[in-house]
Amino acid sequence: MKKTYKKEARLAVAGMAAMLAAGGAFAQSSVTLYGVIDTGMGYLNSQAPSTGATKGGKSVFKLVEGVWGGERFGFRGSEDLGGGTRAIFQLEEGYNADTGAESKAGLMFSRASWVGIANDTYGSFTAGRQYTPYYNMLAQYGPTPWLTGAFGAHPGDLDALDTDYRINNSLMYTSPSYGGLKVSGMYAFGGVPGSTNAGASWSVGAQYLAGAAGIGVGFARFNNATEGGGAWSSSSTAYSGTGEQGESSITNGYQNAAAQQRFAVTGGYTFSPQWDVSASYSNVQYIAGPKSGFASTAIFNTGGAVLHFRPMVAWDFAAGYSYTRATQANGVEDAASYQQINLTQLYNLSKSTRIYVLEAFQRANGQTINGGKVVAATAAIAEQSAASCRSQFGATIGINHTF
Repeated sequence: MKKTYKKEARLAVAGMAAMLAAGGAFAQSSVTLYGVIDTGMGYLNSQAPSTGATKGGKSVFKLVEGVWGGERFGFRGSEDLGGGTRAIFQLEEGYNADTGAESKAGLMFSRASWVGIANDTYGSFTAGRQYTPYYNMLAQYGPTPWLTGAFGAHPGDLDALDTDYRINNSLMYTSPSYGGLKVSGMYAFGGVPGSTNAGASWSVGAQYLAGAAGIGVGFARFNNATEGGGAWSSSSTAYSGTGEQGESSITNGYQNAAAQQRFAVTGGYTFSPQWDVSASYSNVQYIAGPKSGFASTAIFNTGGAVLHFRPMVAWDFAAGYSYTRATQANGVEDAASYQQINLTQLYNLSKSTRIYVLEAFQRANGQTINGGKVVAATAAIAEQSAASCRSQFGATIGINHTF
C-alpha cells in the first residue's frame, strides 16, 4: 500500500509540474490587438472623370480615410521558444471607416499575413504576405513620417515611398543590428506553371544608423505574371490588380510592362529635439516586353526633402518638396516633369489621438504615354484622384486615433 501511495504521489507531483511548465510556456506567449482609425474631409480643385482624362475635371469635397495613417486592425504575437529564439506572427487587415468596407476586396488580411522565427543574435526569417525590405529599410527617412502617403509627398506614389508594397508568397530574412547596420532580403514565388520568372519578385535593403544621422538603401523588382507584358493579374506576387502596381495618371501608360523595378536612397539628420531633416532619391523603371504596348524602358527619377519642426510636445509642422523627371522615350519628345509642395500641421490631443491639416500642390509639365499615345502630362497627388489638367491642389483636415 505504501508503494502504491508513493507512486500516486509521484504521478501527482509530475502532473502538477507539467501543468506549471505549461502555464509558464503560456505566460511567455503574447498576442496584441492594435489598430488605426483615420478619417476626415478632403478637397481637390480638379478631379478627372476618368484615369488619364485631359479635360472635364471639377473640384470636389469628399470624406477621405486613411490619410495620415492607413486604417487597419491586426494581431501581433510572439512565443518564447527558449535560447533567445521566439516564434512571431502578424495578421493585419485594412478597412475604410467611411463605408466599413475592406480596403482590398477579397483579402481578409490585406496589409499583413505572415509567420516566422526570430532570434536576437541571428535575425528573423518570415514567410507570407509582408512589407518589402525596400520599404522597411527606407521608410524611417522617407517622406511618409511627416507628409503622409495618401495625400502627397511624391507624385502618384510611383516610387512606393509614400505607401509601400506588400508582397504575397514571400520569404524574407532580416538581420539584427550590428553596430547600427541592418540588412534584409526577400524572394517571392510567382507560382506560374512552367516558369520560375513570371510573377516572381525580389527585394533587398540595408539601413545604417549612427547617432543623429542615418541612411537607408533599397531595391525591388516585380516581374509581370504575364511574361513579356500584358495586364498585371491577380497571380502577380504584389498586390492583386493593377491599382497596386504604382498606377496613376503619371504611369498609367506603362502598366503592361514586363517588369517594374525601383531603387532608392533615403537619409536624415536630427539637429535637436525640435528640428530634423530627411532627403530621398529614387529611380523607377517600367521595363518593356514584347506584349507591353511601349517600346523602350520608361524611367522616372525623383528627389525630395522634408523639414520637420516640433516647437512643443503637442505640435508638429513639416514642409516638403519633390521633383520628378521622366526620361525621353517611346516617342515622347518633351519628357514629363512634376514638382510638388506639401505642408503638414498636426496637433496631438493625446498619445493616441491627433488632429491634422495637410495641403499639397503639384504642377506637371511635358508629355507622357497613355493608351499607347503621347499625351500632355497631368497632375496626380499621391493616392488621390488625378486631375484633368497640369495643376492640382488638395487639402484635408482629419482625426487619427491609434489603439
